[in-house]
Amino acid sequence: MDRRAVWPDFRAAWIVHDDGEIVVVDKPAGVPSQAADPGRPDDVVTRLRAHLGGAYLGVHQRLDRDTSGLLVYARRKEANAGLARQFEGRTVDKTYLACVVGWPGGRDRATLRDALAEDKDGTMRVVRRGPRAKEAVTHVRVRGRQGDRALLELDLETGRTHQARVQLAHAGAPIAGDVLYGGARAPRLMLHASALSLVHPTRGGRARFEAPVPADFDAFLARGDLGEAVYDDDAALGRALERALERRWALGRGDTGPRATTAFRLVNEEGDGLPRLAVDVYDAWLVAQLYGDDGPWADRARRERVLDRLHALGFDGVYLKIRPRQANVLVDTRREDLAPAAPVRGAAAPAELDVVEEGMPLRVRLGDGLSTGVFLDQRGNRRRVRELVAGASVANLFAYTCAFTVAAALGGAERTVSVDASAAALERGRDNLALAGVLERGEHAFVAGDAFAWLGRAARRHERFELVVLDPPSYSTTRRGRFVADSDYTDLAAEAMTIVAPGGSLLACTNHRGISPQRFRRVLFDAARKAGRDVLQLRDMPEGADFPVAAGAVTNMKAVLARLGGALEGAPRALPGL
Repeated sequence: MDRRAVWPDFRAAWIVHDDGEIVVVDKPAGVPSQAADPGRPDDVVTRLRAHLGGAYLGVHQRLDRDTSGLLVYARRKEANAGLARQFEGRTVDKTYLACVVGWPGGRDRATLRDALAEDKDGTMRVVRRGPRAKEAVTHVRVRGRQGDRALLELDLETGRTHQARVQLAHAGAPIAGDVLYGGARAPRLMLHASALSLVHPTRGGRARFEAPVPADFDAFLARGDLGEAVYDDDAALGRALERALERRWALGRGDTGPRATTAFRLVNEEGDGLPRLAVDVYDAWLVAQLYGDDGPWADRARRERVLDRLHALGFDGVYLKIRPRQANVLVDTRREDLAPAAPVRGAAAPAELDVVEEGMPLRVRLGDGLSTGVFLDQRGNRRRVRELVAGASVANLFAYTCAFTVAAALGGAERTVSVDASAAALERGRDNLALAGVLERGEHAFVAGDAFAWLGRAARRHERFELVVLDPPSYSTTRRGRFVADSDYTDLAAEAMTIVAPGGSLLACTNHRGISPQRFRRVLFDAARKAGRDVLQLRDMPEGADFPVAAGAVTNMKAVLARLGGALEGAPRALPGL
C-alpha cells in the first residue's frame, strides 16, 4: 500500500486557476480550511503549500470543513496586499449554492436580513438586534425545484460565521445535511461556494471564477437522500468513499512521529452517507463491517460491489465482518460465514498485525472472529487516560485485550488491575503490555473472572483506585445472569464507584444505541446516589472526528469522566488535570 497515493498532498484537479500571482482552488467537502488539531495539520493551505513545493500563500478566506467550493490565495506578497484590500473592503462577490428542504413554493427570490449572535456552544442564531448582534444579508434565488427540495443560489452581501446556514434554518429551510442547524438527511452538507468575482490584485481587471455544481447536488435535487440505495448507484458510492478518505487525511498520513496512528475508522455508517456499513483501517488493510444480512446486504451482488470499491481504494486487502441485525443476539463470533478468516479481497495480513494508536503499539488479529482486538472508538479516551494517570492506580474492567491498561502504563500508572471474563483475551493484553515495553514497569495484575464478582471482593478488601475504567459490552452473560446495559448499567456503575478513591475518577463508557448521552449522565448520577458518593464533576468525552454521525443522530459511543467525592477510606488524591 502507498499511503501517499491513497492520501496525496493535493489533487491537481482541484486547482481552477493558477497564474503565478493567485491560485484558485475548488475545495472538496471534508477538507478543512483550518486544522482542528494543530498536531495533525490537514487544512487546505498546508496541503496546497506542500503540493506547490512550499510556496508562499496569502490567506484571506475560510470555508467550513464540509462546505465545498472556491478559495483564492495569493502566491506573491505583491498580490497578497491587493487581495487583502478587497476582502477587508468587502468588494469580493461570493456566490453559493445550497440544497434545502422546505423553501416555500412561489418564492423564487428573497432577501434575508437578520441579526446574528454567537451562542454558548459556538453555533450562531438569529437574535433581536443588540450590542452583540451583527447584521447578515443574503440574497436568495431559486435555481431548481423537485418536490419539497430546492436548489438555491445565494449572494452573501455580508460574511458572517455560518451566515447562510443559520439564516436558511431560521427561514424554515435548513440546508440539507446540516447537523448543526437541523438539515434533512443528505450525503454531505449541501453548501457549495460556486463563484468568486474580484479585481486581479496585480494585473487589474475584474475576474470571475466558477466551480461546477457538485454531482451530489443534482442527485439530491432529483431523488433526495439515497439512503441504502446508495449501494445501487456506483457513482454516488464512489463519491461517498472519496469524501470519507478526505475526512481522514490527517489520520491516513499520520503514520509517523510521536502521535503515529495506523488504526482508525474510515467509514462510519450514516455519518459518512453509507448506512449500515463501517470500514476500519488497520495499517495497510481494511476491515468492512456489514450491519445485518438483510436490507442492503441481502443482495450478494450489492455486497460484492461494495467490497470491490473498497479494494480499489489502494489497500493491500479487505476483511469482512457481518454483524447480527439484533445487537442483543449472542452469536459465535468465529463463525466463518460471519467473519471469514481470510481476506475477501487482496492479500492476507499477518496473523498478528502490529498497529499504532497515538504512538502506542497494539497487536490485532484481522481474521480471528468479529473482533480484532481493539475498539477504535476509544482512541481519544485512551489518550486522555495516558495523560491523567502518572503515579496513579488504575482498574480496567471488561479489559478485553487491555488497551486501556497499556495506555495507563505508558502514562506512568504505578499499579494496574485488568479484569475480564476471558483468560485468552487477558493473555493477549499481557502481550500488548510487553509489546509496548511496560510489562515490567510498575505492578500489573490480570484477573480472569466475572467483573461483578471481582468488584465485590475488591470492595470488601477496601481496595481503592484513582481511576476505574468501566467499558462493558451492551449485552453479556455473567454469573449473576444476563447483563443488559439498558437496564443494568446503574447497578454496575454503583458497584464500580465503591472502589474509586475520594477525589478519583470513573471513566464510564457505553456504546448501547438505545442510551442517549443525556440518559447516560442520569444513569451515573443515579449510580452515585446508590453508592453514596458525591459527584464533583462530570465531563463528557468527545468522540473522534473519524466517527461522525448523521443529521439528527447521536453518537454511539458515550463516555463520561466522573470525579467522585465521598468519605471512603484511602488517600484523597485527585487525578492531575481535573
